[in-house]
Amino acid sequence: MNAAAGPLSVVPLVECGRRSPLRRRGLRRGALGTAAALVVGLAAAVPSLAAAPASSGATVLDWNGPGSSAWNGPGSTASGAGSRTATEAESAGVVLVDTVLPYQNGRAAGTGMVLTSDGRVLTNYHVVQGAGSIRVTVAQTGETYQATVVGSDRTQDVALLQLAGASDLTTIKADTDDVTVGEQVTAVGNAGGTGTLSAADGTITGLGASVTAASEDGTSPETLGGMVETDANVLAGDSGGPLFDAQGEVVGIDTAGSSGGAPDAYAIPIARALEIAQEIQSGHETSTVRIGPAAFLGVEVADAASYAGDGTGGGYVVTPGAQVSGVVSGAAAESAGLQAGDVITSLNGRSVSTPDDVSAALVGANPGDQVTIGWTSQDGSQHTAPVTLGASPVA
Repeated sequence: MNAAAGPLSVVPLVECGRRSPLRRRGLRRGALGTAAALVVGLAAAVPSLAAAPASSGATVLDWNGPGSSAWNGPGSTASGAGSRTATEAESAGVVLVDTVLPYQNGRAAGTGMVLTSDGRVLTNYHVVQGAGSIRVTVAQTGETYQATVVGSDRTQDVALLQLAGASDLTTIKADTDDVTVGEQVTAVGNAGGTGTLSAADGTITGLGASVTAASEDGTSPETLGGMVETDANVLAGDSGGPLFDAQGEVVGIDTAGSSGGAPDAYAIPIARALEIAQEIQSGHETSTVRIGPAAFLGVEVADAASYAGDGTGGGYVVTPGAQVSGVVSGAAAESAGLQAGDVITSLNGRSVSTPDDVSAALVGANPGDQVTIGWTSQDGSQHTAPVTLGASPVA
């Protein structure tokens, strides 16, 4: 498995306010970017916010990938510490989630849990965020299905999938009762994106924890509250997997874990996740719950940079705007005439100074909405064009 590395800050899809699934997470009690910072969900994901787009066919893992000193993944000295192969019982109802991204054929991996025998699967939103296609493999049988996103709540990091043609699947058993500090738990998931389930034993060390998620540079923070804290060694790729209690019942969804130091991980309580799943299944869309696809601009953006050198040691500096580093063929951005190297300067009359501004300008947008894009071409010419937003390929 390979991870891309480079200077670009990537916003994979820029759809309806979405950000990259890769975010550094820090506790309220600690600053982002410290050695004890947390990485989102520990899922294999799109290129990190400090990474260039993945090379064709590359599998890109959470954080900076194998060998990164800031990630407990394959190649790290902390890889798999305290982990073991999941048992047959621990594998029941658990699936491996693999996605292909619309840009450079990047790939991602995570975990999910089967809720219904006909193929409804619960996972983290960031596991499938920005996916162009989703393939799900049942861990116990090896059966593989294509999946679509029924709906999601990005503010709670929950998504519900539907497996095409699935039937008679084994489901997980949820325990929605209150858990207690000191209770024995086991985190199970596709650690490292290897395609094999592993398990990490631990205890619950805290309840009601808050975890702040942000871009790697600390911008656009979001907070998940009421989390279950554990010292189980949750790793990249475990996102969306079950946190089992001693009776083999699911008490949470593995969502975030420490990038350094002693294991410190966080799970969304299963009761909350199931409530969101039920709301999605009812078809009830709210300000946070989306049913079906999101609006899709189809452009990959990074901080705009210009050369400020004078031949005496100057270099590149970040300038206002969002530089286009990739355009999805046939999507709205391409129809407007945007090309790699152009710099987006406005959306719907709102000034764009950073990649995050592009996402912010599209919050609340739906497929079919028309927006006006302003940009500067590589030759310095200014352009403005109306475009109709499409629907995201999957999520």
